[in-house]
Amino acid sequence: MTGPELAEAGRLLAAARRPVVFTGAGMSAESGVPTFRDAQTGLWQRYDPQELATPAAFRVDPALVWGWYEARRHGVRRARPNPGHLAVAAIQARLPETVVITQNVDDLHERGGVPAPVRLHGSLFAPRCSACARPAPLPSDLPPPADPPVPHVGPVPHGEPVPHVTEPHDGPLTPPACAGCGAPVRPGVVWFGEALPSAALDAAVEAASGCDLLLTVGTSALVHPAAEIPLVAARLGAPVVQVNPVPTPLDAICAVNLRGPAGEVLPALVRAAWPDAPAG
Repeated sequence: MTGPELAEAGRLLAAARRPVVFTGAGMSAESGVPTFRDAQTGLWQRYDPQELATPAAFRVDPALVWGWYEARRHGVRRARPNPGHLAVAAIQARLPETVVITQNVDDLHERGGVPAPVRLHGSLFAPRCSACARPAPLPSDLPPPADPPVPHVGPVPHGEPVPHVTEPHDGPLTPPACAGCGAPVRPGVVWFGEALPSAALDAAVEAASGCDLLLTVGTSALVHPAAEIPLVAARLGAPVVQVNPVPTPLDAICAVNLRGPAGEVLPALVRAAWPDAPAG
């Protein structure tokens, strides 16, 4: 990331009124949340995540799949929003028409100050019945999400207590039964072979079609159809600014490519757009 690139991206953001922020796994990885294909730990080292994240796997062994997702959910609750999440909240605070679209299934955007991101791949925190789709309560072993912090663009304070989380059950775990029909409750995420939620996809396409800037952060641009969202904005004339440590297939369509981690680049981008933004 060079000074001229950051200045140009800051100019585009300052001029925007209806930006879209599109985030992927790299954003959460900076908070310590493993990406989907990262090495598993403990018992889960034996399993291929792509073989667990399917409707067929849940039908064959619901306890195995539920146990794996519970371990992931516990891991997420130990993580904290990083300065990139807080910078996204700061953008939305400055520009209320900002739409945040995420491919991530954690709750770090909400805890970072973005109340209602568009979730293309669902959420670890929204289980539902595997038969009738009735929403189900979360198991009671986790505290409710912490109140979102006031958006700012400085570093996450060190030494703050992390909410108490019980130790995860490292292995198969029988899922709860639906209160309505008695069928097993499943994780509220999109599995391989399933369509994206139509309401979320429609909202994402609509936002990308009407935006005047799309900021794509920490996504490989390899997972479709979600990877089409930046292309929609570009085809309709909106500039695309990419934040990523490495090149991606989106490089060619971007007005600006900012190389670096989101936790460093996004706070710098906010300060470039609005020099009066607080430093922390």
